[in-house]
Formats: sequence, structure tokens, C-alpha cells
Amino acid sequence: MRTKKKVSLTIDEDLYEAIDKASKTLKLAKSHLAQEAFSLWLKKQTEALMAKGYEEEAEEDKAFADVTFDAQREILK
Repeated sequence: MRTKKKVSLTIDEDLYEAIDKASKTLKLAKSHLAQEAFSLWLKKQTEALMAKGYEEEAEEDKAFADVTFDAQREILK
């Protein structure tokens, strides 16, 4: 059972040459380097989205706390 898919990409020649050189230097297949690069990119994007979500949640929590605090102050007058 095949678990990998074949992909065709078009990239700048300079980038291709850098990948080719890295592939030879590291003795790794270009497909392996590409897979690593995609994995790192996806991880970075996921972390960025999570950080944004946490920041938005913190702002919502602060706003809710402010409203609750104001309401408690009114009650305790």
C-alpha cells in the first residue's frame, strides 16, 4: 500500500539550485528536503494561528472580567 503522493512544483531556478546543492551536501533526496520544509511551514502556521487565538481569547477574558468587576462594584455600593 502506497502512503506517499507525487507532487509537481514550479520554483525559481535560484531556489532549485540551492535545494539541489543542499540535497547533494546532506546526501538527502530533494523530496525529503521538500517534505521537511512543508512540515516546518505547516507547524509554523499552526503555531501562529494558535498564538493569535490565545491573544484574542485573552482580550475577551479581560473584557469579560472588566464587565464583571464593574457589575460587582455597582452591587457593593
